[in-house]
Amino acid sequence: MSDWDDLAVRVGTVVRAEPNEAARDAAYSLWIDFGEIGELQSSAKITDLYLPGQLVGRQVVAVTGFEPMRVGGFRSDVLVVGATTAEGIVLLQVDRPVPPGSVVA
Repeated sequence: MSDWDDLAVRVGTVVRAEPNEAARDAAYSLWIDFGEIGELQSSAKITDLYLPGQLVGRQVVAVTGFEPMRVGGFRSDVLVVGATTAEGIVLLQVDRPVPPGSVVA
């Protein structure tokens, strides 16, 4: 289990996205560039409002510092965050590009 001090909310850039076919619930496997801390992975249940091609190049907000877990056989390092709506999860985003790995203050 991660220490609270290890957790951070950061902005990363999605470099690859594809369906996570092995996940119990519909999800995408994401590879996200976080700059100095590297490329991390996430299994994200964001299939209701987004297609994989719409995610590549997009900046997302994620919680880093968790112990990796397996989701449908895919290693998930970070938790991508969004707002829950009746239509599905709406990703949180920055209003202008920032360097990958930027910490949300």
